[in-house]
Amino acid sequence: MVFFRRVWAVLALGVVAACGAKEAPQPSPPTVVVALLQRQVEDWDDFVGQFESPSSVDVRPRVSGYVTAVGFKDGQTVAKGQLLFQIDARPYQAAYDQAKAQEAHAAATLADAKVELQRSRQLVAARATSQQDVDTRLATEQTAEADVAAAQAAQRTAALNLAFTRVTSPIAGRASDSKAMPGNLVTQDVTILTSVVALDPIRFRFTGAEADFLKYKREGLIGGAVEPPVQIRLQDEADYRWNGRLAFVDNAFDTGSGVISAYALVDNPGGFLTPGLFGHLRLQGSHPYLGQMVPDTAIVTDQSREEVYVVGAGDRIVPHMVQLGPVVDGLRVIRSGVAPTDRVVIDGLIHARPGKPVTVRPGRITPQAAESGAPEAPPAGSATFAAP
Repeated sequence: MVFFRRVWAVLALGVVAACGAKEAPQPSPPTVVVALLQRQVEDWDDFVGQFESPSSVDVRPRVSGYVTAVGFKDGQTVAKGQLLFQIDARPYQAAYDQAKAQEAHAAATLADAKVELQRSRQLVAARATSQQDVDTRLATEQTAEADVAAAQAAQRTAALNLAFTRVTSPIAGRASDSKAMPGNLVTQDVTILTSVVALDPIRFRFTGAEADFLKYKREGLIGGAVEPPVQIRLQDEADYRWNGRLAFVDNAFDTGSGVISAYALVDNPGGFLTPGLFGHLRLQGSHPYLGQMVPDTAIVTDQSREEVYVVGAGDRIVPHMVQLGPVVDGLRVIRSGVAPTDRVVIDGLIHARPGKPVTVRPGRITPQAAESGAPEAPPAGSATFAAP
């Protein structure tokens, strides 16, 4: 009986030893989704700026007098040459009439001098008078001609002063409020009657850093025959709906701030854009190029650098350090660090580990257009898909 117990014990130990010697089953590699989208894109750089009028005029009278009428409403859009103020013209009309009469008197005197000179010449030919008389008549004629010229100049001056009693707008634009009302005395070249600002087109002025200026110059985006396009949005707008063109870049940097001034011209036919408004401007920052794009969720931040996980040989995870570009419709442009043939992990990152094998499943990246809604502060840079 004891013998059989020992045999069973030995057999039981053998079974246990055999079970312990068998390897535990290994878990299957985690599944990751890989994809990489390639599209033609172009970069846009963002700047904050302010609208300003390309032409602003303080309207002052060119003659002194009392205002008799105001020809516009405060804040009205006025045309070039439109009557804004009427100054009492009666004194200037009288001065013009007097100058006109003086010009007629001088002309009559000149005509008489010419007749007398002609008569003297005939008499001297007949030896009926002296040459001295002819010379005197000639001097009289020349004096009369000078008097006519002076009278004509005085008449033109009087005509100008009479015309200046009608104060008209020197430019087309929007007028401010009236600073003088009928009955007010205004002084020539001193009193500001109102101001007029041109609105169409309107300027959008902004400043750029030295690095941006050098990039644009090296890319040939400024200073060429073609003016680069710009897009602008206002503070309460989600989309860049105002289109214009870069029209001016200053000839020197500000030595204090290290920036250079520039402005764009924007069509403003309805006059909605008003000088002083702030806005965000996007300036084309590159020529179209082939961009490699992945969702932002595929970016792994490792301390001070960004990486993406790429499935390499043997279906093992290989981290690639990348240089990030702007966001286009929810997708991040990868400027460097990945090749067009790389299999970039876009889903399943939580289970992927560098050097470990994975199960690969192909995926697809779809751009997502930005949803309309409340505007947000613009990023440091952005991009759009280039036109095909």
